[in-house]
Amino acid sequence: MPTQKPSGPPPIAYIMSGLLLAGGGYWWLTHQNSNKTSFDQGLSQDAGAGLSSGSKILVSTVTSPEKQAGVKALESGNKAEAIAQFQQALKKNRNDPEAFIYLNNAKAGDTNYSIGVSVPIHSDPNGAQEILRGVAQAQRDINQSGGINGTPLAVLIADDKDNVETAQNVAQKFVDRSGLMGVVGHYSSDVTLAAGKVYDNRKLPVISPISTSVKLSNFSPYVFRTVPSDYVAARALANYMVSSLKHQKAAVFFSSQSAYSQSLKGEFVSAVSLGGGQVVSEFDLADSGFSAARSVATATKQGAQVLALLGNTGTLDKALQVVQVNKRRLPLLGGDDVYSPKTLELGADAATGMVVAVPWHILGDPKAVFPQQAQKLWGGDVSWRTAIAYDATQSLIEAMIQQGPSREGVQKALRSSEFSAKGASGAVRFLPSGDRNAPVQLVKILPGKRSGTGFDFVPVPQSRLM
Repeated sequence: MPTQKPSGPPPIAYIMSGLLLAGGGYWWLTHQNSNKTSFDQGLSQDAGAGLSSGSKILVSTVTSPEKQAGVKALESGNKAEAIAQFQQALKKNRNDPEAFIYLNNAKAGDTNYSIGVSVPIHSDPNGAQEILRGVAQAQRDINQSGGINGTPLAVLIADDKDNVETAQNVAQKFVDRSGLMGVVGHYSSDVTLAAGKVYDNRKLPVISPISTSVKLSNFSPYVFRTVPSDYVAARALANYMVSSLKHQKAAVFFSSQSAYSQSLKGEFVSAVSLGGGQVVSEFDLADSGFSAARSVATATKQGAQVLALLGNTGTLDKALQVVQVNKRRLPLLGGDDVYSPKTLELGADAATGMVVAVPWHILGDPKAVFPQQAQKLWGGDVSWRTAIAYDATQSLIEAMIQQGPSREGVQKALRSSEFSAKGASGAVRFLPSGDRNAPVQLVKILPGKRSGTGFDFVPVPQSRLM
């Protein structure tokens, strides 16, 4: 028998109950989706912000009609056309990470979780693309596996020009971007320290795959890095000098304008002293009056047995002048900024035998899966910057999976002593300082065919050191 409906207006209790339920339901739905980003909304936000998730081409040195057509299709909302055009662009240039990220973004659909990546596209386009390849590969891996708890990942790219002021502006735009859960960046230590103040103030987690200065240790509970600090690299180089080369006296070439270079120099001087050696002279590559010939002559006169090139990207050309002037007379050591195709091309025979400390090398672990996947995806070897950027992206992804996609959850997961992410260079875990507890790999420049320059960076046996 059907129930008879009551006549007259419903009791006030029922009205209030209905309003509470409706309001609660609305809150739950909006709360559940508050950290998800509308792709179309994101494109419109990017347009005037100097950022891009597909709205513009930032890497202007690597473009094609198909890539340009893909961007236009995304702007007009035609994702199917964008996907087709980016796929064609990658057939022409398979190792273009920007096109690959835009393809991943278009495939991610209308709703996704997002992270930012800040790279020095204009000041170091090669280094920027190395980082973007690691980010793109991690994004592809998680999206192909079903996304973060069922939701795909989108990536927002920014060019900070490796400039302090620009990076702070980029950081401000990232923290203001709704739905953005974390950042991979920045490049030089000076820039990461400056941008880190913005992230710390607004509580957005950032992981640098490149910045090694010891000043970043304990800098902020929101600033992390997947690259070992200069303390680790300096100890490895000093140990190699004293124990393997059996030399006690070094001359150091550094840049007074770089926090990274000064940090590495300071740690190297200390490590050499603790090992029983000494640094007999220091030369500032950033000095406008610097002379490679005069500096090498002075270092030799003062009894230097080893030349340590500990400058930064901006002074690499001057460091390579030292390499040419030295002509293999004294053994050479170098920091990770020396690890560059330019060193192999311009250093050539004069750089043969130089030992460089890097966080990872593609031949360091023959059993590792990542190098094989990277070679298949990009059509060639990838650098340590790609591998460590992959680790940074994997860390943000794993943190979102473990604690849920919120800035607070990501930061909490990364700082947990139980946190671990599967990276290209092994498990990623962070110390309370924000540093990664990981070794470095020493590599030596030798004649070879892998790079196409006639010379290669080759791992030094049994030299993966903490």
